[in-house]
Amino acid sequence: MLAVSNLQAGYGAAKVLFDISLEIDRGEVVTLLGRNGMGKTTTIRAIMGLIKPTGGRLSFDGKALNGLPSYRIAQCGIGLVPEGRQIFPTLTVEENLLATAAARDAPPRWTLDAVYALFPRLKERRGNFGTQLSGGEQQMLAIGRALMTNPKLLILDEATEGLAPLIRAEIWECLIALKAQHQSILVIDKNVDALAAFADRHIIIEKGRVVWTGDSAALKSDASVKDRFLHV
Repeated sequence: MLAVSNLQAGYGAAKVLFDISLEIDRGEVVTLLGRNGMGKTTTIRAIMGLIKPTGGRLSFDGKALNGLPSYRIAQCGIGLVPEGRQIFPTLTVEENLLATAAARDAPPRWTLDAVYALFPRLKERRGNFGTQLSGGEQQMLAIGRALMTNPKLLILDEATEGLAPLIRAEIWECLIALKAQHQSILVIDKNVDALAAFADRHIIIEKGRVVWTGDSAALKSDASVKDRFLHV
């Protein structure tokens, strides 16, 4: 579904990514792991067209993404839950969800009712403004807003950063439910053990390069991988 080949990108004269290659198949849950500052978010920003790659090829469902503006990439069927949530603070929960609604299927898979079923708390708070929500509720809203685009691929950048343990558990349950519905997912997070419980594959980035790939069994069985590339 998503193919990234020899991706290079950075900011001005500072090069951050060096020949990143990865693939995500339909219905697969893949994680992008690594310490802070290793290029995970930059990879996501390059995929979404938020920064311009300086080299390499990007394609989604066989369509080249290189050179497309970010809104066109989103229209191809990629939904982003950005780092920091970035919900619309002066819109209500329901307005946030409706603002991004797109019917890619007939009928659309994700509607207000479907999002409210996944996150009952959002239904309870549907008349509240974004600024009136807790951090966990804002993250639920950011995920629901991305789902309302009816994405083929859902990308989450720092899925549970700054959230309380109980709220983190709710987000993991949400992602497990989405996987059961065969939703393709690319997720960045620091909670490796939680990710290993349900993700299909893991990709570790170190200083802008892919240094390890493998499934959850391989990640769990090799403590040296965590010690070398993930522990601070």
